[in-house]
Amino acid sequence: MEEKYVRPSWDEYFMEIAETVSKRATCDRGRSGCVVVRDRQILVTGYVGSPKGLPHCDEVGHQLKQMVHEDGTVTQHCVRTVHAEQNAICQAAKLGISLDGATLYCRMTPCRVCAMLIINCGIKRVVCANKYHAGAESEEMFAKAGVQLEFFSDEVVKYKNQ
Repeated sequence: MEEKYVRPSWDEYFMEIAETVSKRATCDRGRSGCVVVRDRQILVTGYVGSPKGLPHCDEVGHQLKQMVHEDGTVTQHCVRTVHAEQNAICQAAKLGISLDGATLYCRMTPCRVCAMLIINCGIKRVVCANKYHAGAESEEMFAKAGVQLEFFSDEVVKYKNQ
């Protein structure tokens, strides 16, 4: 007997699209993509990449900066690129599309800066495939701001040379 086809849920569908968008990313440390949706309609997408006209990590390498945290730990971050969430928000601004009340689908917990932008543009729900190793502060901000945060998996994404 043939197995009946099961359609993906809306969350699975949009997460698969975000995964496809991530294939355009140009920084292998966090090859991420995101999709912003409202009423089951895609509004904008974004992926990790350098600002227009500037070289990409895939072409010239990473531009790593060290960050010293309150607890004394030191991490490295590539600052050559604009994050997927930031690029999606910029695309919406450029096209005059309001993101108020939307849902954002992404690979991992957005970073602190992306979380602040997500909150301020009115996105009400964030769905992540996995957790980000440095995502606790973002999770706390989302909770305080009333942004619903959901994860497909509790797996934590860690970068090489954190």
